[in-house]
Amino acid sequence: MTLANNASDEAVKAAVLEELSWEPSVAAAHIGVTARAGVVTLTGNVRSYAEKHAAERAAQRVKGVKAVAEEVEVRLPFEFRRRDEEIAAAAVGQLAWDAMVPKDLIGVKVEKGVVTLTGEVEWHFQKEAAEGDVRRLVGVTHVNNMLTIKPQVNALTISDDIQHALHRSWFFDPELVHVSARNGKVELTGSVRSLHDRQIAASTAWSARGATWVENNITVN
Repeated sequence: MTLANNASDEAVKAAVLEELSWEPSVAAAHIGVTARAGVVTLTGNVRSYAEKHAAERAAQRVKGVKAVAEEVEVRLPFEFRRRDEEIAAAAVGQLAWDAMVPKDLIGVKVEKGVVTLTGEVEWHFQKEAAEGDVRRLVGVTHVNNMLTIKPQVNALTISDDIQHALHRSWFFDPELVHVSARNGKVELTGSVRSLHDRQIAASTAWSARGATWVENNITVN
């Protein structure tokens, strides 16, 4: 590795550490950061799964970060520990109160603090909303989101719909991001300037009616 690459990695590492310190929901002192060729690795421990997720999101926001390898461990303090049946009951209640989540379509299983969501929903935002509901619950150490997207019969124009949506945004150069789709499965290719732009592209694709899977092969330059 050249001196220039070393300097770049150190700059990315410093910026990620600053962003973690800036994020009020993260105890940055307990998280270690390394950077190599734009790939950032987070280590250490946090007090909740919500904090772990917030740390990952904070790192992804930093300019120059191309990918995040997240190896942070959740260590629940005594006052945060809950029995699995308590977590399950809280999760069911939280999902029932969320207007963005379809009622009675999501199964909840909890084992040693790990929550698994199963079932079928119509939209990706519903899948994300359900995970967000249980991620913040006390006692949760991990969430396995096994929810699937129900296939739509009118998915023939999905590729064009996503391409038009991307082109409406100032984030993307029409010549650099490309979309292909078949049977609801979408593939994104091309290049963008930041990891944040790459994530926006995936979110845009997931917003298309009929998208059941998004494979994001966009690279960060």
